[in-house]
Amino acid sequence: MAKIDKQFFDIGYMDTLATGDSPLHRLDPRAKLITTLVFIVAVVSFDKYALSALIPFFIYPVVQISTGGLPAGYLLKKVLLVSPFAVLIGIFNPLMDREILFYMGTISISGGWVSFLSILLRFILTVAAALVLIALTGFNAVCMALAKLGVPNPFVVQLMFLYRYLFVLTDEATRMVRAWSLRSLSSRPMGFRTFGSLAGHLLLRTLDRAQRIHLAMCCRGFDGRIRIIRSMEIGYKEAGYVVGWSALFILLRYYNIPMKLGTLVKGFF
Repeated sequence: MAKIDKQFFDIGYMDTLATGDSPLHRLDPRAKLITTLVFIVAVVSFDKYALSALIPFFIYPVVQISTGGLPAGYLLKKVLLVSPFAVLIGIFNPLMDREILFYMGTISISGGWVSFLSILLRFILTVAAALVLIALTGFNAVCMALAKLGVPNPFVVQLMFLYRYLFVLTDEATRMVRAWSLRSLSSRPMGFRTFGSLAGHLLLRTLDRAQRIHLAMCCRGFDGRIRIIRSMEIGYKEAGYVVGWSALFILLRYYNIPMKLGTLVKGFF
C-alpha cells in the first residue's frame, strides 16, 4: 500500500519540476518542443550499427539537466524503469545477426551485439530527452505547444486527458488496495482471484469517476479547449536556442567526432 501511495505522488513530481525558474524553464514551450523533436529525429536516423557517433548526443540531456537544476537520479530511475522494453526489442539481434564486424583482442563482436547496444543507446537518449522536456515544461504546456504548432485540437485534448486521468486511475487503485489491506485478515500477498476482482472493479470505478469529472467540467463551461495561464511568446532567446542546438545536432549527425578524434590521436603514435 505504501508503495502505491509513493508511486501516486511520484507521477505528479514531473509537474512540480516544471514550476522551476531556471533560464530553460522560462523559454517558450514551442522552442523546447521543436529542439527535442530535432534531437530525436537526428538520433533515430542513424544506421543500426552506429555506436560511437551516438555518444556526443549525451551532451544535450546533460546540459539540460544541469542548467535546469533537474534531479539526475530521479530521471535516470525513470529511464531505467522503461528500459526493459528496449531490451526486449533488441535482445534477439545477437541470435539473428551473427556476422562478425570487428575483434576486440581475441573476442569477436558480431553485428547483432552492436545493433543491440545501438538500440539501447538510442532508447536512452530519446527517452531522456522526452523526460527532460516534460520536467522543464510541464505536460500541459507541451500539449499547448503542440496545438500552437498546428496539431489537431482533438488529438491534443485526448492526450491531455490521457495524462490527467492517470491520476484518477492511480487514486482509485490506491483507495481499493488500502481498503483491501485494512479488511484482509491474512498477511499473505494478494491472490490472482482477488487481483482480478479488484482490477474489474477498478475499471468500473474509474469510468464512473471520470464521467463525474467530465460532467463537472461541462457545468463549468468546458468547450473542448484547455487553457493555461502561462503566456507563449517566441523571441530571440528561443530562436537562438532552437538554431544553436539544431546546428549542433546536424553537425553530430554527419560527422562522427569520436571516430575523427580517435584517428587523430592514433596518428600521433
